[in-house]
Amino acid sequence: MASSTGDQSQAVRNGLRTKVLTLHSMNPRVRQVEYAVRGPIVQRALELEQELRQGVKKPFTEVIRANIGDAQAMGQRPITFLRQVLALCVNPDLLTSPSFPDDAKKRAERILQACGGHSLGAYSVSSGIQLIREDVAQYIERRDGGIPADPNNVFLSTGASDAIVTVLKLLVAGEGHTRTGVLIPIPQYPLYSATLAELGAVQVDYYLDEERAWALDVSELHRALCQVQTRECIEAVIRFAFEERLFLLADEVYQDNVYAAGSQFHSFKKVLMEMGPPYAGQQELASFHSTSKGYMGECGFRGGYVEVVNMDAAVQQQMLKLMSVRLCPPVPGQALLDLVVSPPTPTDPSFAQFQAVSWGQEGVQVT
Repeated sequence: MASSTGDQSQAVRNGLRTKVLTLHSMNPRVRQVEYAVRGPIVQRALELEQELRQGVKKPFTEVIRANIGDAQAMGQRPITFLRQVLALCVNPDLLTSPSFPDDAKKRAERILQACGGHSLGAYSVSSGIQLIREDVAQYIERRDGGIPADPNNVFLSTGASDAIVTVLKLLVAGEGHTRTGVLIPIPQYPLYSATLAELGAVQVDYYLDEERAWALDVSELHRALCQVQTRECIEAVIRFAFEERLFLLADEVYQDNVYAAGSQFHSFKKVLMEMGPPYAGQQELASFHSTSKGYMGECGFRGGYVEVVNMDAAVQQQMLKLMSVRLCPPVPGQALLDLVVSPPTPTDPSFAQFQAVSWGQEGVQVT
């Protein structure tokens, strides 16, 4: 237990009891954390919304939130098939209802069979339900053109953010001039700077080129020691990381959000594997994905995963141990992730509607 003796003695003389936990005595790294996504600007927005509801006159009629990618809060409708299967998983009594298509019922039964006690309310193993990890691995293989993915290298998480924090915890070490430095892009998602402050890591900024559609220039990385990156850019980043002995973290939660003509998503893992030796077998990588973005926009369910590549086996066990402390990711989020990585196929009754809605037809907005 920690306390300030002088402050306590003065308090005793005055007949007062001071707080045990104060801004002075609390963890100083927490005080250094700044998270603009949910900081004072957001608090002021909440106040303004409350005032509008109370009839206070303003020169505007609504507050549009641009602080976070929350598609459904901005009016995007949920995908019918995803919600049907989740409803069946949450309330299995609905499996006998004629209101649900057969493929949704089969998917719900398959997920429930993989859950403890056949219930979405049971804990899962800390790395996530094995069946869903296998489905994620198969999704990655399809996405990357057949490059193998091992479900034992896939860890489900509470959104991508939780997995990113877990990997950063593994990476940060040392004190003083030996403290771990982490290269992050500017502009950045505040999760990175907030987590680095909490962990006491050194934030090393590199700047993206706005005039080149926020592209990354490797010379900027050298100076410091993403937007849809071109394959050539990704290859250059991998070479840089290999030469400088850096661990790569690829935040790929926007992989479904590619709209510009001539652009396409390239996963870091696929590019790494296709580069061949020495990179493919040695460069360490963690790549992240989430159910919060893309056509699904299911932020509130907090589903996500991380796949690790070329990670030391002993460190991977330590990562699992770290995840075990928090028991498991939310099981409904795991179920939703399963549906995202293995959507209806052309022979399924729900396929036509799923395709129409997920690709933004029938008046549905997509993120």
